[in-house]
Amino acid sequence: MEFRTLGSTLQVSSLGLGCMSMSAAYGPAADKQEMIKLIRNAHERGITLFDTAESYGPFLNEDLLGEALQPIRDQVVIATKFGFDIDLVTGERRGAGTNSRPEHIKAVADASLKRLRTDRIDLFYQHRVDPAVPIEEVAGAVKDLIAQGTVKHFGLSEASVQTIRRAHAVQTVAAVQSEYSLFWRGPELELLPVLEELGIGFVPFSPLGAGFLTGQIDEHTQFDPTDFRNVVPRFSPEARKANMALVDVVKAVAARKGATPAQVALAWLLAQKPWIVPIPGTTKPHRLVENLGAIDLTLTADDLTLINEEVSQVQVHGERLPAAALQMTNR
Repeated sequence: MEFRTLGSTLQVSSLGLGCMSMSAAYGPAADKQEMIKLIRNAHERGITLFDTAESYGPFLNEDLLGEALQPIRDQVVIATKFGFDIDLVTGERRGAGTNSRPEHIKAVADASLKRLRTDRIDLFYQHRVDPAVPIEEVAGAVKDLIAQGTVKHFGLSEASVQTIRRAHAVQTVAAVQSEYSLFWRGPELELLPVLEELGIGFVPFSPLGAGFLTGQIDEHTQFDPTDFRNVVPRFSPEARKANMALVDVVKAVAARKGATPAQVALAWLLAQKPWIVPIPGTTKPHRLVENLGAIDLTLTADDLTLINEEVSQVQVHGERLPAAALQMTNR
């Protein structure tokens, strides 16, 4: 396994494991014991960064990860998140609102520590920026937790570059997490240059375009009724049909390189910057092995140029998130 550094000191495997899909968002929760096996298998294969959040479930995913990683806690990096308005006792989510009041952040940290069966959170992200709380107060609250030793590093998710700068001035930001893939290249415009300037690592979620870049989804694919992709404009049958042109580019490169489309998509991300650490998620052991194969796939400068040229000719159809969710990004 190769390693990369988020921020100045947080060393992690070059691919992490996003655990959300094991408990939420993509349909019914997977079998807990099978997911514990998968998480431990990921660690045996070299993965050290595991990503979760209190909102995944809510709480189910942190419970799962805590149980799975407890025997190997000192060998891994656990990232979790605060920021949604969730009742810390019942798990009830109060609408679609955010809550990053300092006292709530500290209460979330205490609750997450218990579920994760640990005495510290390695990377604590604000899940979504709360417009009702100045980011300086948020960063200050996390700074207090870092001083106490219960949090090691501060992160932001789907934040604007202005917010990142303001937060970083109060408490060093180790990593920013946002969507980034060949299916969504928005971070290239402003975000990546600012992260490079400030020395902040980048952790792309949905690096496989929520599964689309694997080549296993087309306009005829039927998602589980509880799968969030049912309400994502980019995943409407019409958009999927149009967006297959993008997948065709990835498939062609994969055929030339003797790889799979997923491996090409992940290798492309890894080639963008040495401080980018994608976190593909899966509930299937063979997909875990496949994803890890991306680390050994070398895309040459000619490969990368060709991919960029061909992808730039493809117009991706549909917004990446529903309107309400988009309003909570880039704040």
